[in-house]
Amino acid sequence: MSFSGHTARKRFGQHWLRDARVLDQIVSAARLQQDDRVLEVGPGRGALTERLLASAAAQIHAIELDRDLVQGLHDRFGAQSRFSLREGDVLDAPLHLGDGGFANKVVANIPYNITGPLLARLIGRLDRPVEPTYDCLVLLLQKEVAERIRAQPGRSSFSALSVRMQLLADCSLVCPVPPRCFQPPPKVQSEVILLKPFPPERRLPIDLASRVEALLKQAFQARRKMLRNTLAGVIEPQILEPLAASVGISLQQRPQEVAAEAWVALARGLNQDV
Repeated sequence: MSFSGHTARKRFGQHWLRDARVLDQIVSAARLQQDDRVLEVGPGRGALTERLLASAAAQIHAIELDRDLVQGLHDRFGAQSRFSLREGDVLDAPLHLGDGGFANKVVANIPYNITGPLLARLIGRLDRPVEPTYDCLVLLLQKEVAERIRAQPGRSSFSALSVRMQLLADCSLVCPVPPRCFQPPPKVQSEVILLKPFPPERRLPIDLASRVEALLKQAFQARRKMLRNTLAGVIEPQILEPLAASVGISLQQRPQEVAAEAWVALARGLNQDV
């Protein structure tokens, strides 16, 4: 079977990345070495897969949901011993490779409608990070989401997602990806980002992570309001005011103005006060 009769399906969020420059930048960002085992999410017709197999990586394992693409991928790459393929939904399918081991790097052109759940599966939550962590993830995302992940405090794009991701991984931009780089072109701008999850010694203790999560949920559900109002319902004023001052937070600030490290400091102070 070839891919000639297959058309991109909206329900799967399929947009084929066809720009050679962007494809090369994705592979370059992953810095693939001879001992790397790569998980590719949504290989589609295999444009990126082809470049991954041309790299030094030891193994490329792909997960594809669209059964009409699976046979074409087998036909195109099945003869290569370094390639394996699983048909299934990446949100549910086992992520281990054919030999039972796990990938140490992830490369993915993520369907934009599953970005949140997929990030949770590949990186985890503050109080429940993925084990073992990946060395890095190179992800093609909708620009709006990518900007939120790497946004700095004070920007309109800074959100609870920004805080969570920046406490779980180093986040950086690889390159912008305009719609013309895809077939069919999406209606939104995209970006490739590089995430390097923190090792266990750099992660927050579970009790502290849980407190940060609770604060973020409370504060960002009313992001336009001052912290004095959003946190008053969960922290008594006689505790909140001196604690916020001690960690350099003004209660007149909005949640998007408070850096990730300040949220951690506030949560640590609350845990010590309990």
